[in-house]
Amino acid sequence: MNARRLRLALMRERLVERSRRLRVEAAAQSAVLDPVLNVGDQIRDGAAWVRSHPQVLAAVLVGFAVVRPRRVWRWGLRLWGAWRLLGTLQHRLTSR
Repeated sequence: MNARRLRLALMRERLVERSRRLRVEAAAQSAVLDPVLNVGDQIRDGAAWVRSHPQVLAAVLVGFAVVRPRRVWRWGLRLWGAWRLLGTLQHRLTSR
């Protein structure tokens, strides 16, 4: 029984060491993704700021609409069309 426990303890130690090496290797390989993830974090933080300060976004949009109304209408229609297209695609993908 003692030899079996020793064998199991040795196997456990090997597995723990292998797991440690794999974690270190995964961390080194995932360092390549850091810039992309940082951009994602910045976008998320920016969206959170806009959600908490909607009056600033509204003021910018109103100011832009006063200065360039034709461009605002054109981009507004494009964005509305893109929104509808995304809704349609989402509906089709979820219905399958």
